[in-house]
Amino acid sequence: MVSLDKPELTNFKQKVIQIVKKIPRGKVTTYGTVSTLAGNLRGARMVGGILHFNSDKYDLPWHRVINREGYISIKRLEYPKELQKALLQQEGIEVSEGFIVNLKKYGWWG
Repeated sequence: MVSLDKPELTNFKQKVIQIVKKIPRGKVTTYGTVSTLAGNLRGARMVGGILHFNSDKYDLPWHRVINREGYISIKRLEYPKELQKALLQQEGIEVSEGFIVNLKKYGWWG
């Protein structure tokens, strides 16, 4: 696993945090979009790690980040996909029974 404390990743981490804070209520984006906006075309998995370890600390709207196919792909016990679905629905985002969000309708691309 890549340490998020390395100097070159600290800047990426800060950019990810800033970008995620900008996702508007009622919109979602993808891990890859956040990564690309932060300057790393192949850092989607790192975005997931940053969200996992920093969402509470920085009060991030982690629930607004989903996978590139619109699917809620979270697998953490402390943040089940049912919770993410409920949080998105509270913001007026439609989520299917299969945990899929229409990215054309609700997508935010920075």
